[in-house]
Amino acid sequence: MDHVGQTVRVSGWVFRKRDHGSLLFFDLRDHYGLTQVVVQPDRSFFEECQRIRSESVIIVTGRVVARSEETINETLPTGRIEVVAETLTIESMADPLPFQVNIDDDGPEETRLKYRFLDLRREHLHKNIMLRSQVIASLRRRMMAQGFTEFQTPILTSSSPEGARDYLVPSRVHPGRFYALPQAPQQFKQLLMVSGFDRYFQIAPCFRDEDARADRSPGEFYQLDMEMSFVTQDDVFAVVEDVIHGVFTEFSNWTIDSTPFVRIPYATAMVKYGTDKPDLRIPIEMQDVSDLFRASKFNAFRGMVEKGGVVRAIPVKGIADKPRSFFDKLVEYAQSLGSKGLAYLVWEGGAIKGPIAKFLSEEELKALAARGGMTDGDVMFFVSDMVHTVNKICGDLRTKLGRDLDRIAKGVYRFCWIVDFPMFEFDEETRTVGFSHNPFSMPQGGMKALCEKDPLEILAYQYDIVCNGVELSSGAIRNHSPEIMYKAFEIAGYPASEVDKRFGGMINAFKLGAPPHGGIAPGVDRMVMLLSGESNIREVIAFPMNQKAQDLMMNAPNTVTEKQLRELHIKLNLPKEKNSEVRSQESATI
Repeated sequence: MDHVGQTVRVSGWVFRKRDHGSLLFFDLRDHYGLTQVVVQPDRSFFEECQRIRSESVIIVTGRVVARSEETINETLPTGRIEVVAETLTIESMADPLPFQVNIDDDGPEETRLKYRFLDLRREHLHKNIMLRSQVIASLRRRMMAQGFTEFQTPILTSSSPEGARDYLVPSRVHPGRFYALPQAPQQFKQLLMVSGFDRYFQIAPCFRDEDARADRSPGEFYQLDMEMSFVTQDDVFAVVEDVIHGVFTEFSNWTIDSTPFVRIPYATAMVKYGTDKPDLRIPIEMQDVSDLFRASKFNAFRGMVEKGGVVRAIPVKGIADKPRSFFDKLVEYAQSLGSKGLAYLVWEGGAIKGPIAKFLSEEELKALAARGGMTDGDVMFFVSDMVHTVNKICGDLRTKLGRDLDRIAKGVYRFCWIVDFPMFEFDEETRTVGFSHNPFSMPQGGMKALCEKDPLEILAYQYDIVCNGVELSSGAIRNHSPEIMYKAFEIAGYPASEVDKRFGGMINAFKLGAPPHGGIAPGVDRMVMLLSGESNIREVIAFPMNQKAQDLMMNAPNTVTEKQLRELHIKLNLPKEKNSEVRSQESATI
């Protein structure tokens, strides 16, 4: 209202147009919001304005007037004023749109990605990208306040034999050799610690040739990469908790767990939640009840335990009154996950019912009730199989129950650390011991543990931070000792010569004086996804690829010319159907 009576110039895109015959109204949109423009019929440009299509760009000069009481729009910051046009210039007349920007209908994703510049004009996407920028700025401020210095690490580097597939870049001046885009600045940031820098961070671009998921974008992503010297695991946790809690508090009015965040050992997480990415908003915790079935007359469960499998119970409060169809559908869902079935017991009216109740003794039923804290109205579900299968099935079932029963707490961010990951695991296919999570982590107990303990009992200083069932990052206290590293790789089947060949740069640096150090790299995309309430990570990335790692707007990846291939000393060896497709594209280009 401060501008009423002033002559102003406003510019932007035509968001909506309403033709009332005697008056023409435009909702003009720019980066900052909407302003209503009124064009009166006595203006020389009135008829031309009637032909303006949505999303055309115009510049208007006019007088600001107060709206009448009945036309005030309190939902807009500018809803009490409008601009009466005195001059109007059409800077760019828009063609008919492939989809509408001024409605909430998303439309086909492929079309949205092809016209992403148009999609980004929509209010919620525009806000998401601005939120992303603000979150990154906040992260930078908070890291510098913690004494960290921002460094840039190389984008063209060497291929890593570990992790996901690399994106490779052929070298023109070194025929037959390739750079790789970094999956993460892991080795470089550790080398910065060896170089004597104390606290490093970077909003780092990372590149991995892996399939898309709802919470993972194919191709590239960004992370808050950090590393610290002379620290323990607790020191890393304290920094991360301060930064992340501050950012989530700054950009959300939801309830956020206070610091320090709860710490859950990996083994406990797998039993209680069936996953190392637990959604703590769901008030359902599972129990291992294998011991109660070891001598049971229920042969199916006893037999599985005898074979080395487990029995996991999922106690759920207050659902005994659900119809039979609810349980039947849950059984079908468990079977779709690979379960042989889904047994359950129902505590109702002082009795214990259910398909397996008749196979269990009174003592066993009492023990199960005590183990799960069961009272009248509760139900306990059971899954029995080998441990990895059970974890996968039970983790999915717990999430489904939380969702279907509407028991996922709303308006809260629940954080946790998953700690004490196993250093090694047994590969059933190759019958060998290998690394389970991160080969460069420091084993708990150091060289003594590697020499004296069963490898499958050794834990590592590895940790994940999880929010609402989304893994934000993995991290570790690094193994900075060449001797311990050689021994760890030896247990995993790698001779010292192979370690030198694959990781010579880092090993050689460690031999010349390396401080103890550790770090982590929370995903920026995932943090913004959580803060914006989006379920798909592409909604918080300005120019994302589709699920096939294609940029439909820029037509990437694309073919290149024979001249470019000759310069790189590359010949294509494509499958037949791809070869014909490429040749037709090359012909069209020529």
